[in-house]
This record gives sequence, structure tokens and C-alpha cells, in this order.
Amino acid sequence: MLFSATIAGFLLAFLAQGSPVPTEHNKIGGVLICNDPNGQGHCEYAVYELEKCYNLPPALVNNAATFAPDDAPFYCYPYLTACGGVCKSPTGCTMGAVSSDYEHKFNLTEVGWNKYITSFDCHLNKTGDATSQ
Repeated sequence: MLFSATIAGFLLAFLAQGSPVPTEHNKIGGVLICNDPNGQGHCEYAVYELEKCYNLPPALVNNAATFAPDDAPFYCYPYLTACGGVCKSPTGCTMGAVSSDYEHKFNLTEVGWNKYITSFDCHLNKTGDATSQ
């Protein structure tokens, strides 16, 4: 009995470690970007300065199925163009604001944006208080 309980404990720890959705973060400006859904494949996580545009790293340009801002009072706008680029799309160059509450942040293939993100910028929520983080 003790042996099976020990094996079960190791198995649960192993499965938790390989979970497809990464551990939640709570940093203002923290964003996980991966080329596969559910935080898989090539991933990069960083805490980005607000009100500043960032081009995606080459491995993630037009190849980001996960775009997951941390659970904190901020949101980001993913863009079709590189920072400083001119938007020529008749429907606009962003999919709109993405926050930790966005339903498809771990699977942008659901909305077709996994092949479009080139850059992004992030902004503090008007009701958020940066000093509380």
C-alpha cells in the first residue's frame, strides 16, 4: 500500500510538472508567448515595460498560438505590423485588447490570430494600481 501511494505521489508530481498550461504569474507587464497552443512549443516569457511597443522574437513572428498576459491589472494589444509600421488593413491592425481574462489567450488558433501577431504593446488598466503589485 505504501509503495503504491508513493508511486501515485510521484506520478501526480510528474504530471503537474508537464502540465500544458504554465503556472500562473501575476506581474504587471508579464506575458507568455508560445508558438503552440496551451503554452507549448517554443515559449518566451518576460515582463515588458508598459506603453512601449515590442516586436516579437523571430521564432514567434506570425507564429504565436499562445499570447497570455499575467493575471494583473493590465492588457496588451497584439498588432499585425512591426513597431512603427503603417497599418494598411481595412479592418484594423489589432485583434483588440488581450488581458488575463481573455478566453483564447492560450489558443489563438480559435480566433485565427496565431499567424498574424508581429508586435504588441501593453497598458495599465485605468482601475489598476501599479503600486499594489
